[in-house]
Formats: sequence, C-alpha cells, structure tokens
Amino acid sequence: MIEGGVILKSLQEVGTTILFILAGTAAIEGFLYLLLVKWLKYKFALPYMLLAPAIIGLAALVVYPAIWELNLSFTNMSLVRFRNYDYVGLTQYVRVFTEPVLKQIHFLQLFGQTLIWTVINLVFHVTGGLILALLLNRPMKLRGIYRMILILPWAVPQVIAVLAWRGEFHYDFGFLNTILRGVGLAPVAWLSDPLANFVAMCITNIWLGIPFMMVILLGGLQSIAGEYYEAAEIDGANAWQQFWMVTMPLLRPVMTPVIILGTVWTFNNFNVPFFINQNELETSDILVTGLFRAAFQYNRYGFSAAFAFVIFFLLLIYSIFYLKVTGGLKGANE
Repeated sequence: MIEGGVILKSLQEVGTTILFILAGTAAIEGFLYLLLVKWLKYKFALPYMLLAPAIIGLAALVVYPAIWELNLSFTNMSLVRFRNYDYVGLTQYVRVFTEPVLKQIHFLQLFGQTLIWTVINLVFHVTGGLILALLLNRPMKLRGIYRMILILPWAVPQVIAVLAWRGEFHYDFGFLNTILRGVGLAPVAWLSDPLANFVAMCITNIWLGIPFMMVILLGGLQSIAGEYYEAAEIDGANAWQQFWMVTMPLLRPVMTPVIILGTVWTFNNFNVPFFINQNELETSDILVTGLFRAAFQYNRYGFSAAFAFVIFFLLLIYSIFYLKVTGGLKGANE
C-alpha cells in the first residue's frame, strides 16, 4: 500500500513537471509569435520559434549549471562550510595541483594514470576497430550476422556489462581465473592487486570500446569509391601501398573526430574505473573518479568544482592541439 502511494506521488510529480514544461513552451511560442509575426512581421520567424525552446532548455540545463560551478570553484565550500563558505579566488585551483586529491594521491600521479589509461585504451580501440572494419568491408557470407555479433558489447548497457565483467574477475569463481587454473597457472587477484586491477579495467574498456570504432570506421571505408583503388592498381600499387596511400588519407576526416571523441570518452569514462575498482584502490583511479570521490565521498565541493574545470581545460587544449597538428577536419583533397 505504501509502495503504491509512493509510485502514485512520483507519477503526479512527473505529470506536473511535464505540464509545467508544456505550459512554458506554449507561453514562449505565443510570445515569439506575437513579437516576430504580428508585431515585427519577420519572414524568418518560424526557425527562431522552433529553436527557442531548445535554446532556453540548454541554457537552463547546461549554461547556468556551468556558470554556477565556475562561481563555486572560487569558493571553499565543503560539507562543513556548506552555507558559510568564503570566496578564496584562484587558491582552489592552486590546491588542485598541490594538495592530495584523494587520501594520498596527488593530481600529477592521478593525471599520469589517466594518460596511461587513455593511451592504452585508445590504441586498442582504434587498431582493433580498424582491423575489424577492414575485415567486414570485404565481400563475405553472413557479413550482417558478424556485424550484429561484434556490435553487441556496445549495444549492451555499459553498467550491466561492467558489472558482469567484474564478476568474471572474481578470484575464486571468475571465468578468467578458472581458465588460468585449468592451464596450470596461478590465479590473479584482479580486484585487489593494483597492477592487475588496472589491467582488468583496460580489458573491460577495450572490449566495450572496439565496436564503436569499428562501426564508425566501417562507415568511412564504405564511403571510399572503388575507383581510387582501381587507379592505384593501374599505377602498380600493392595492397599495403593502397592502404597507406589511398585508404588512410581518405579515412582521415572520419578518424580525426572519432579519435577526439574516443579520447574524451575514455578520459572521462566513469563506469569502468569506478565499478571494476571495487576496493577503491587509488592506483586504479583516474581523474574523473578522483573528482567523484573528492566531491561525494570527501565533500570538498569548491575544490571539486575547480578540479572539474581543470579537467575540462585539459581536454579542450588537447582537442585544439590535435586538430591543429593533424589538420584532420580538412578534406582529403585540401
């Protein structure tokens, strides 16, 4: 009976929220109609009317929280100073680099672990995805079934997949240690040994990330016209030369944004490091899990806000640098 009341109350709150959004959207559209159509008689009023709710929604859900967090990053707000906090300016950003982020680990070590984590995963994601895309781009029987099977790791909800992998890393009953025992090797403490836990994180994320790269790169490969390869064959190019001189240059406009996206996703991947690191080993934490622990376990809110902006600027600098060095967004003929 109590559960039914809770569910009914939740549904009422959801319904009230939906009605509030609909009423607000109708009010905005009505105001813009009167302003742009009736009063100004603007001929391009319809696009602005259609975009206005989305722009206001983004401002409310993205822009305002970002501005509020930026303001918070200049304070010393914490659980102790939740109401009576002070503005400390750039001191919080200095603390990010000088004070321990967690119990023992500092920013530079956490940043180094994040770089190693990102590079290892990205190399395997791109290499494995490209190999599978090249294999699936050839004429073969049952190609659609192979694609469906290979995309399953990406289609399964990530949290469910990660928790399933964590079960396979169990010391006594996990599948990996069962195999190791079967071939006469000692089991590995995947969840408690620092190095083994980091390897377990990488294994899980590589398995999850390769299908995404495969799908994107396969689409890029299928967009390359066959005439390029025919011309290369006439010029005497072998398969390896065709790959480096035809495939890779024409695939560059696809690879560049997907590598940037893969880097950001891996750099900020929370689920895999958090759930595989069951024993909260600081040697297995990366920047984003360190940020979570600083904010919600150690309740350092001002510090965490500054920490979040440091991570944002690191990724922004990387993306600009990568685009400038590779020229990846240029066309293949530029």
